[in-house]
Amino acid sequence: LFWVDPRRRGILPLDRFHVSRSLRRRILRCGWEVRIDHDFEGVLDGCADRPETWINEPIRRLYLALHESGRAHSLELHEDGALIGGVYGVALGGAFFGESMFSRRADASKVALAWLVCRLAWGGFRLFDVQFLTPHLASLGAVEISRAEYRVRLDAALAVDADFGTQPPELSPSGMLQRITQTS
Repeated sequence: LFWVDPRRRGILPLDRFHVSRSLRRRILRCGWEVRIDHDFEGVLDGCADRPETWINEPIRRLYLALHESGRAHSLELHEDGALIGGVYGVALGGAFFGESMFSRRADASKVALAWLVCRLAWGGFRLFDVQFLTPHLASLGAVEISRAEYRVRLDAALAVDADFGTQPPELSPSGMLQRITQTS
């Protein structure tokens, strides 16, 4: 692994996740099961299953080792027992570094991010680093900040003792939506 330090960095403020009306409907009606760290390897493989991927075998082994050490985590969505989407990343202090996500159903990656934002906020995280701003992430509330601002936020987040393993109470989809932010 290597550290990328761009002039502008994408972050997803945990208190500003944007839920559109259509995403809200999808979350309320989809019936997908949310699991944490249940199938990290499946999420990693799902993220790598595209024509061009940066997730080669050495990187795959590295993330699996990070997962085994308790640093890398996944949030998975299941439908009828099948993995249909998910997101994974690395947790350090109060910073979560989103690495990749995938979707085998419409909006599954968006639904996974909504549940992940809820979990990160509940666990005391202060920074959700999405690395680069994409139109997909911008539609959910992600923004770009300067390198200097990012470093200040990163330093503050690393000083926090957040816990990805902290379980929020059993939440219904509507309960999760109440915990995260804006709807339109």
